[in-house]
Amino acid sequence: MKKLMVMMLGLSMIFTLSACGQKSADTERATTAARESQTDSNVSELLVTFGERGTPYTLHLEDNETAQQVADYVGRQSWNLPIYHFDDYENYEVMQYYDVASSYEFTSNPETITTEKGGEVYYSDPNRIVLFYQDAEITGEYTKIGYIDYSEEFYEAVANNPVLAGWGNKIVSISAKR
Repeated sequence: MKKLMVMMLGLSMIFTLSACGQKSADTERATTAARESQTDSNVSELLVTFGERGTPYTLHLEDNETAQQVADYVGRQSWNLPIYHFDDYENYEVMQYYDVASSYEFTSNPETITTEKGGEVYYSDPNRIVLFYQDAEITGEYTKIGYIDYSEEFYEAVANNPVLAGWGNKIVSISAKR
């Protein structure tokens, strides 16, 4: 009788442990599938706003890994990127750059760019988004991530982005298009 009880207890433990392992494997498969579907869903547009209450402009994304990484990060949490240097660097009258936190990792495939159109948006190492808000002839190593349709309103929004009261810097917001 004692032998039978030990054997039944052993079998029940085996079934319990195998069921736990199965549940864990199922959960892992579901999590992986969800992650893959999120990565596979190619986002083609984001919204960019200059200033706290600015008009949103559509950022049309390139079909490349860097642009998709930006979209994935912004899809999880919108970015409010401060602009500390807005009129004290070379070429500030045609471009702005926005530093992204170093906790974000990007893959880039930079190319030498010599001419840029107003509205073009690039990624530059290390973790910098570069926006040309006027046509320019500036040589640099960039990965294009997209463009914003150029218009006089767009130019004015960038050029006249107000300094935040009490902060001393400007801000640009990048968010998912909902």
